[in-house]
Amino acid sequence: MRADSRVFAVVLELPKIFWIPAGRVRSEGTRYGGLQGMRQRQRQQSLVGGLRRAWLARCLAGLAALPVGDAAAQMPEKPTDAEVCLAANQSLSLGARLPRTTARRDAGTTLRIVAIGSSSTTGLWVVNPAATYPEVMRRELVRLWPSARVEVINSGRIGETIGGSISRFDRDVLAYDPDLVVWQLGTNDVTWGGRADGLKDRVVAGVRSLKAAGADVILMDLQYAPLVLASSQHSIMETIIADVARQERVGLFPRFELMRRAIAAGLSAGALVAWDGLHNSAAGYDCVGRALARAIYAASR
Repeated sequence: MRADSRVFAVVLELPKIFWIPAGRVRSEGTRYGGLQGMRQRQRQQSLVGGLRRAWLARCLAGLAALPVGDAAAQMPEKPTDAEVCLAANQSLSLGARLPRTTARRDAGTTLRIVAIGSSSTTGLWVVNPAATYPEVMRRELVRLWPSARVEVINSGRIGETIGGSISRFDRDVLAYDPDLVVWQLGTNDVTWGGRADGLKDRVVAGVRSLKAAGADVILMDLQYAPLVLASSQHSIMETIIADVARQERVGLFPRFELMRRAIAAGLSAGALVAWDGLHNSAAGYDCVGRALARAIYAASR
């Protein structure tokens, strides 16, 4: 029996509790006789009628609330923009293994990750540090590895370029003895009128210095955003990052492709991009962080 039909049954049956058989009313009337008996019957009938009306009102109030509850329970919640983005990128891969990350996980020791890059790493325009992609990534890794201990250091800096990051490697990356380094790079080098010429050699040198310290490396490329797409150099920069990752056998997190797939899956062009047309929105940081954690998890299984 469905929930709504059960409630109807209650509405029909419960008032019977307050029925007084006619014979009993007559016997009470006989006891008192005449005018006194008539008044007694009237009081009984008034009491029963009031109780019935009270029960009916309560049952109808409950019944009125039921369809709303049923509809809410049966109607699936609309997926968030981040969830749509993640669903469109289930096959995303780093394209490389992460041996040190895997070893740390298997040994049960703390996995230390350093994220370096520009304002996309600092999480520009999100108020809560918990909404930055490095922190979202950490929480997702802990969810995927419940017994793991994961530490993430955010070494992002607003306005950072490839050269600027490399100059900070010793102090802001290698000083932490990281097991894994996520290097988000390239956007500021080309978005503001710069050129990608000669940058490949610098990226190669930077990756090799990280590898020489024993860290696993993941390169994160540009965002799929209006200001990036307006640069004539963005595709060259994308090619450089992908080529270096393949040549040096390090991971590549294709943020550009991730965002483009999400739009192809039905998200609006601005769903993952902030009001400035460049940085990620809160949903964008959420998708990037969670997708990156899942890719790390897959690459170290």
